[in-house]
Amino acid sequence: MNDRPIYMISVAADLVGMHPQTLRMYEQKGLVRPQRTPGGTRLYSEADVERLRIIQRLTTELGLNLAGVELVLRLEDELRKAHATIERLQEQLKREVQNVHKQYRRDLVLYSEERLPEPRVERRR
Repeated sequence: MNDRPIYMISVAADLVGMHPQTLRMYEQKGLVRPQRTPGGTRLYSEADVERLRIIQRLTTELGLNLAGVELVLRLEDELRKAHATIERLQEQLKREVQNVHKQYRRDLVLYSEERLPEPRVERRR
C-alpha cells in the first residue's frame, strides 16, 4: 500500500464518505496520522484512506465505539509487525541453513570403494 501523502482532507473525506471534521476527530484520537505540509495542511496517503475505510466498517457494520476501534487497529498493527518479523526470521533461517549446507559440501570427502574397509562377517559356531 502506498504511504505517499497525496490527498488533502476534503478529498480524503470524500473518498471515504465522511465529514472532514470526523477525520480531524480520528486524528485527535490517534486513529489516523496524516502527514502535514510545512504550512500545516493535512495530507492523507492511500494507506490512510484504507485505514479510514476500516474504521468506517468497524463503526457502522460492527457497531464498535472508538475505543473498540482503537483496540482492533492496535491489534492489527501488532499482528502485521509480528508477520513481518516471522518473514524476516524465516528468510534469516533459510540463509543460515543454506550456509550450513555449503559448509557440509566443503567438508565432505568422497571415498572410492578401494579405500573402504572390507565388511566383517561374523560366523556362528
